[in-house]
Amino acid sequence: MTTKPELKLGSHLVPGLAAAALFVVMAAAILSSSMPEPQGFAEGANITASIGYAMFNLDLGDVAGESFLVAFLVIAITLDVALDGAVHLARREDGGGRGLVTDGGRALKEQLFGGEE
Repeated sequence: MTTKPELKLGSHLVPGLAAAALFVVMAAAILSSSMPEPQGFAEGANITASIGYAMFNLDLGDVAGESFLVAFLVIAITLDVALDGAVHLARREDGGGRGLVTDGGRALKEQLFGGEE
């Protein structure tokens, strides 16, 4: 005979409850905040060039690019961390392993099959 599933209460539920509480706090903060009306840019403003000028600290752009520059750098750092994490996860744990096979796999074939054709 099967039994009903039972809810196991304990300290292992604390991280989940903390995440739910953080979600509620962030949702309340976002829903209660007031945002100004979006304004847009002037007709013909070159935003890409303004970001490039802001990267080299030049005051030649049509639009103030400092706010774009911060977002650009945050995204660049985030993508770099993600790439480093992917490389770290892709490495083998034993530290060894074979390098690139540049001989067409002949050495591996000989190792596996003992030189038989």
